[in-house]
Amino acid sequence: MTDFALNAEVRSDLGKGASRRLRRNADQVPAVIYGGDKEPQSISLLAKEIAKLIEDEAAFSHVIALNVAGTTETVLIKALQRHPSKAVVMHADFLRVVADHKLTAHVPLHFINAETSVGVKQQGGEVSHVISEVEVSCLPKDLPEFIEVDLAKVEVGQIVHLSNLTVPAGVELVALAHGNDLAVANIHASRVKEEGAE
Repeated sequence: MTDFALNAEVRSDLGKGASRRLRRNADQVPAVIYGGDKEPQSISLLAKEIAKLIEDEAAFSHVIALNVAGTTETVLIKALQRHPSKAVVMHADFLRVVADHKLTAHVPLHFINAETSVGVKQQGGEVSHVISEVEVSCLPKDLPEFIEVDLAKVEVGQIVHLSNLTVPAGVELVALAHGNDLAVANIHASRVKEEGAE
């Protein structure tokens, strides 16, 4: 796992006006750390630092070392509020990570062998991705960077569900634990071919 780190400052000037001033004058992003057995803490981050961090999708499924005025907190990105039209983070929520407490996090899916799958290569089908990430529950040490979806043996008309995924030891898929075996991907007959057949 890559180590991600961020620097932050304690923020005492709270409220919407203060947040607006932070973004406009100091090019900083207001944020909150919560969870664990401590009180929520208001912080601010440099806008360019958080922008650089989230360029890497792995940052969303990794524990981040957050240095707040000399004290390091281990956190996960829980939520980001983005500007509706600009690629700018407006606010961030971080969740404290406690080593022996299970956490829930969203982990990206990596689809492999799509081009060479039975349904595409031999049957001329097309792959549709239904979801691009899954929510997992595990201890911080077991948090995967991503989960692979192997499409090699999938045929036209077949659907890959959560229950078909291979997840690392100690990792539980939240939806599956609640009895929801969601569709992840499928291979369907190519539209071009169907029109040609008519």
